[in-house]
Amino acid sequence: MIQPDGIITANDLIKVMEPVIRRVIREELERMAENKPEIFYIEADMPLYEDMLEIRKRHKGKKTKLYSHQEVWGE
Repeated sequence: MIQPDGIITANDLIKVMEPVIRRVIREELERMAENKPEIFYIEADMPLYEDMLEIRKRHKGKKTKLYSHQEVWGE
C-alpha cells in the first residue's frame, strides 16, 4: 500500500510485481516450448527423468490428481 506521504515501500513493490513477473516468465517459457521444443529434453540420468516416470506410472494407474490454475499459481 502507498504510504500517506506517497512513498512505496520495497515490500509493496514486491507484492505488486511478483505476480506480474511470474506471469511473464510463464508466458515466455510456454512460447519457448512451442517454438523451440529441442530446448527442453530429459535424459535418463537426470533426476527429473525418474520423477516423470513416476508421474506416468501414476497416471496410468489413475492415481494422479490434477490441480486447478488457482491452486497451482495462486491467482
